[in-house]
Amino acid sequence: MKILVQTLLFASLHLPMLAQAAGGSPAEPPESNPPGDGGSTACTDYSVGQSQPSLDGPQQRDFRHFGNRWLSDWYSPYHMVHDEIVAEQEAVTVIGKFDYDWVLHKDLEDEDVHAYLYGSGMSDWEYLGEFRTNSDGKVYVPISGQEAGDYIVRMVVEGDLSAVQGYVSVRAAGHQAVLFDIDGTLTINDAEQIGDYLGIKNADAFYYAEEMVQAYRDKGYQLIFMTARPYWMSSGTRAWLRETMNQAEWHLRTNINGEIPSTATSEEHERYKREYIQHLQDQGIDIIRAYGNASSDIAAYADAGLDTAETYIIGDHAGESGTQAVYSDYAFHFGDVVENTPNAICQGQ
Repeated sequence: MKILVQTLLFASLHLPMLAQAAGGSPAEPPESNPPGDGGSTACTDYSVGQSQPSLDGPQQRDFRHFGNRWLSDWYSPYHMVHDEIVAEQEAVTVIGKFDYDWVLHKDLEDEDVHAYLYGSGMSDWEYLGEFRTNSDGKVYVPISGQEAGDYIVRMVVEGDLSAVQGYVSVRAAGHQAVLFDIDGTLTINDAEQIGDYLGIKNADAFYYAEEMVQAYRDKGYQLIFMTARPYWMSSGTRAWLRETMNQAEWHLRTNINGEIPSTATSEEHERYKREYIQHLQDQGIDIIRAYGNASSDIAAYADAGLDTAETYIIGDHAGESGTQAVYSDYAFHFGDVVENTPNAICQGQ
């Protein structure tokens, strides 16, 4: 009954807003910083992803190994690049992972990959070098320290010119962010990650999850999507962010060493999330609010020092351990909390 009353009250107060939201996707946020206008107070530079120039990539050459040529001929590429957030002028190593087929995920071993960088303040792609995949199909691409801004790292397989890109966000100390778990937090339940990966259907998002995320983006906060999904679900997860949430693909963090989700324990999920949050904090990121649904989320956020007063939990564990409860969906929460959140410092109060 309480939930019903809250929902009716919210609808009566915000009916015009709901009608507008039902009419289509949220409006594009203002371009707070065009490419080249980065600087220490820059918000996320989404225009980088929209304005990237065409890439004059490597010349195609035969694969070094016949088996890999056969792999490329018969199966579709399923490559991925891990996103990174790093402090200003801090060097970072970006990991690319190369494999083929959405079921087999056969690693591309001992083959050459070319890497390129483009982003804030740059007029064209910068060549980073040629790298050879190891026995896990991985390459490690070092990038020197950059000015605050957003950067794309594109990697191209020399043997078939298949390509993939990831993102590097360079941030000044104190840059404000909002962190989201995905499965069971933005999607309706945890089980949907399997359906999403297999391509059966796109995972359904909670009502008003899309509007909530967009509002934080409009206010200038760094969006961080952190999931215990294993790395080989990255492609599907980026597609879900684009097509279901109408968001840019970054910053996405999947579990680099994760395997089948059901084989990982709650303690392993908790440790992975806690350690990554602590890594972000070491880079100077100020996570002002976090969203989750699982007991492992609650423990990871608390152990990393995030404020339980700004930790919002939806689902069966809502309100546990001093966290803030979100009931059934994000509609009431949007009007009660999100709309009343001030702009991020980078956007101006």
